[in-house]
Amino acid sequence: MKKLYYLVLPLSLLAATAFAGNPDRQGEAGAGQLLINPWARSAGLHSMNTSSVSGTEAMYLNVAGLARINKMQINLSHTIYMSGSDLFLNALAFGQRIGKGGAFGISLVSFNLGDFDYTTEDTPEGTGATFSPSYFNMGVSYSHRFDNKVSVGATVKFVNESLSNVSARAVALDAGVQYVSGEQDNFKFGISLRNVGSRMRFAGEGLTKPRPNPNNEAVPYVVSYYERSAAYELPSQLSIGMSYDWVLGSTNRLSVLANFTSNAFSRDQIGGGVEFLMGQNFALRVGYKGELDADSVQKTLDNGLSAGFSAGFPFKKDSSTRLSLDYAYRTTSLFNGIHNIGVRLDF
Repeated sequence: MKKLYYLVLPLSLLAATAFAGNPDRQGEAGAGQLLINPWARSAGLHSMNTSSVSGTEAMYLNVAGLARINKMQINLSHTIYMSGSDLFLNALAFGQRIGKGGAFGISLVSFNLGDFDYTTEDTPEGTGATFSPSYFNMGVSYSHRFDNKVSVGATVKFVNESLSNVSARAVALDAGVQYVSGEQDNFKFGISLRNVGSRMRFAGEGLTKPRPNPNNEAVPYVVSYYERSAAYELPSQLSIGMSYDWVLGSTNRLSVLANFTSNAFSRDQIGGGVEFLMGQNFALRVGYKGELDADSVQKTLDNGLSAGFSAGFPFKKDSSTRLSLDYAYRTTSLFNGIHNIGVRLDF
């Protein structure tokens, strides 16, 4: 196990070099909803807590943190994506401790794009009918913690994008590791590799078109021609983060975080955050994320500041069962920001 500690840092640096961002391929990947954080606690830190994320939210950012739940956790979240655009995300996650150091989890994320007018070549103004695209992801995760120092985990994700008559599917893998050190577990280090999987390609009846047969004069009938769509990659990324905690008194904690994310199909990102916890009842968070070598036109929409808070309420005095409310806000260059609202139940 000690050898693993010393291998974590050099391996992460080697992986970051091999997985460096490629701005020349920006926009070539699909399934961009996999990069939208639906969970309020980590969104308040702009997803800069790869090293310290824990519980069911870890299944999005670094699945190794799933093993750090107490017994069981249920998390429900609603995201108003770019307020004013009528785009929403809904997410549900469940995590359960298994055995001495293991944890099992399931996460469901649905992206609501609203209704669109159905148009055809003959009726470009619309037929009066509407359709709603479906973006749905499901993840099945397992994480294991070794002596509270190292935790590892993996997630298998099933990705689905569909319209009424075409769809695209893929299977992706996430993996992560977290390392904790210090007299009071002050120092944390984490690595996560996300969205590595099969290519996606749209298929279905919507890609067929009726055309006259080549010898229509002799035998007049219609032939259905199938149009093949181009395949596209998933937005793979590697995140490396670290954090340090200052324990204030017996229950309070101040954490400073730093994070680097290397994207396979866009520019690299760097940022950090500060989190203050007042026992288990209240928490404040501030984060910042920026892109390397990106001008105002090329950078993604949600660069900049983020902030959030959590408030917890025990069901009974000295009870481990708690209900928590989470909120986060992220600034965007267009529209009116991103709002995350979540409810957690810890047992």
